[in-house]
Parts: sequence; structure tokens; C-alpha cells
Amino acid sequence: MSDHDPEQAAARANLCRFLAACHYEPGPEFAEEKLFDSMHDAARRLDPDFADRTRRLGEAFASTDPETLLVDYTRLFLGPVNALAKPYGSVWMSGEATLMQDSTMDVLSLYREGGFDLDEGFRELPDHVAAELEFLYLLLYRENEAHRDGDVDALMATTTLRQRFLAAHLGAWIAPFTAAAERGAGTGFYRELAALTRAFVAAEARRARDS
Repeated sequence: MSDHDPEQAAARANLCRFLAACHYEPGPEFAEEKLFDSMHDAARRLDPDFADRTRRLGEAFASTDPETLLVDYTRLFLGPVNALAKPYGSVWMSGEATLMQDSTMDVLSLYREGGFDLDEGFRELPDHVAAELEFLYLLLYRENEAHRDGDVDALMATTTLRQRFLAAHLGAWIAPFTAAAERGAGTGFYRELAALTRAFVAAEARRARDS
């Protein structure tokens, strides 16, 4: 545990949580809650590239009118007919448009194993990108707690679960999903979000393989 940097670990967890928030419908709360200031603060503690990406993301949000952002969000992730970048793991892991496949049930099982409950107000499928990022946040947060408390058993269990989750789920489909979002985005905001999400999850997947 001596190599653990609590400040960097907290920044990784926070950046993950903020990325999850960005994958919900855009609204004035993004600015009201100073989401992008918080993202940049976390990112600058981790990597200059992440810091630059979060700065550009915030600038793109501020320079785009809300209606344009909402239209882009809808056409990318919702449809109404053929969404350009469906935000569900099962779509990208199977190569089919069908939702709620075996991979969805698998990730739900991992959530239960990790004690992660989807909020009653969450009206999406369990393998939605926001849900998977929130689960990764929870695992990172719990690992940090285990380090702080010197709880070796909890640390090992949570680290192992994070490694499995990234290898079999989020890390396995984030690249094609974000490539589709980046390619189809009509706004700089969603292009920047796709690129940042891909870079962050790739870094976490590498870290998981090396830990």
C-alpha cells in the first residue's frame, strides 16, 4: 500500500464520476454546479493531457447553445430511430442492435457483487455508459477507503472486481462506442467528451492490467 497516492486516487475517482454525469441529458445544472471546473481540477492532478481535454470540454459546453447540445445528445444517444452511438455495452460487445443481452445480465451481476444499486429514478438499462462509469467510480472510491483504513481484504476484493469489470465490460466496449460518438457528433462538446472518455477508460484499463 506504500505506493498509493491518495490525492491522485481521489482525482481518478472524481474524474470518473464527472464523466458519468456528462453522459446524461445536458442541462443548466452542468454550469450551475460548476461541473467542468471540478473536472478540470481533478484532471490537472492526473495528467496534462486530461487537463487540456477537460478545459476544451468546458469551453465547448459554454460556447454551444443549450438547444444545439440537446439535439446532438438526442441524435447520438437516443434516436428517435437509429441513434448514432447507442450508449449500451451489449450493442458494442455483440455487434447487434439488440439490447438486454447476456452481457447486460453479467454486468448487473457484477453490480450486485459490488453492492452497487441503480437508483430508482434511473430509467436506463444497467449497461448504459453512465451506469458503468458510476460503478467504476464506486470501485475506485472503495479502493481508496480500503487503502486509507489499511483493510487488505477489502482492497484485494475491490481491486479484483475492478479488474474483472474493466476487462470484461467497460474496457471492452468503450473504444467502439466513443469512436462512433466522436464520428457522429455535431458539436465540439460531444466530440471532446467521447475522446476524453476513451482516454480515461483506456488509462484505467491499463492500470487494472498492471495492478
